[in-house]
Amino acid sequence: MTDARIDARGMKCPWPVIRLARAIREGATRVEIYADDPIAPAEIAAIAAARGWSVAAIEGARDGWRIAPDAGILRKPA
Repeated sequence: MTDARIDARGMKCPWPVIRLARAIREGATRVEIYADDPIAPAEIAAIAAARGWSVAAIEGARDGWRIAPDAGILRKPA
């Protein structure tokens, strides 16, 4: 299992989703993505649903959204 962390703060959609898709293509099976574009959560949820990924919003992100897509497995934050 490969983990990836993407900091997409300051990027406008669709860039956060493009970076997410690239990480998955490159073999990441679990990704945390930080994105502060207000459209990002809906865009990420849409691509996740289209690919069968699970998505869990991680509470407590001070400067944007922390979204953890996981290839088929929903994990809760520790």
